[in-house]
Amino acid sequence: MATLLHTANRRQKCPLTATVLLAAVLLAAVLLAGGPALANGAPGVVDDAGRTLALSTPARRIVSLAPHATELLYAAGAGEQVVGVSEFSDYPQKARQVPRIGGGGALDLERIVALKPDLVVAWRSGNSAVQIARLKNLGIPIFESEPRDFAAIASNIERLAQLAGTETAGHAAASAFRARLDLLSTRFAGRAPVRVFYQVWDKPLMTLNGQHMVSAVMRLCGGRNIFDSLPQLAPMVGVEAVVRADPEVIMGDSAERNNAPSAWRRFPKMTAVERGNLFVIDPDLLTRPGPRIIDGAEQMCQQLETARSKRP
Repeated sequence: MATLLHTANRRQKCPLTATVLLAAVLLAAVLLAGGPALANGAPGVVDDAGRTLALSTPARRIVSLAPHATELLYAAGAGEQVVGVSEFSDYPQKARQVPRIGGGGALDLERIVALKPDLVVAWRSGNSAVQIARLKNLGIPIFESEPRDFAAIASNIERLAQLAGTETAGHAAASAFRARLDLLSTRFAGRAPVRVFYQVWDKPLMTLNGQHMVSAVMRLCGGRNIFDSLPQLAPMVGVEAVVRADPEVIMGDSAERNNAPSAWRRFPKMTAVERGNLFVIDPDLLTRPGPRIIDGAEQMCQQLETARSKRP
């Protein structure tokens, strides 16, 4: 759940004068630390918000504000330069030893500034826009990461590697990602479509729409999201709507928690239940738009192939 829903913004209890004072203190800390070096005329990297970011020297102290960004940085070969990560940044194993700086909309700005970053990788839709703006106002270079498709994941790896000066490792990782994607695309192209319900949570019952990366994985494997057309990225739906749609496959979390698909067994006439197509996948492999999404895609493609094999 924490990988999908944005953390609520921390309420500001201090008066305006205190807020201004805090900003001044943070700015002073950056200036005393020497501040990040921005390039003059150096080639820039365009982030997922469309902003051009250029550094005069490769980033050596990087802070990640989202789990997927942490995984992208390590894939790009910049793991040794990561000095701070957000909560739930638990992959790769080395990331668990890196200092925490809060998460979502509850970032510890003083902690981030104290780490003296020369690059911060933010989650465009998951972090507080107000807090990101404060970091920008302090002169800290911000790369906003928001991959919405496979191409953007590979591109994120390469762009972050360029900023970190690890282009060789980043290019190799991006190329390996694309190669695995091409294999899956070739293997499952033209497969008969499978109608899928992907359950995020049960109280309230939540799913994902067609704009989410999970739906991109489904399409790669020949799956069709039964709630593809809903406008919200993570909409709430009714049990009756799922039953009426009668998906051939129901997918959920790998843990027997509030989003486990096993609870649907109480509707034995549903196609997914009748055929035993209640599948689980580690959500971190699908809901984090990072390099491991290919691992999740391989699992989903195989599960949908299993569902096809059970057709009359």
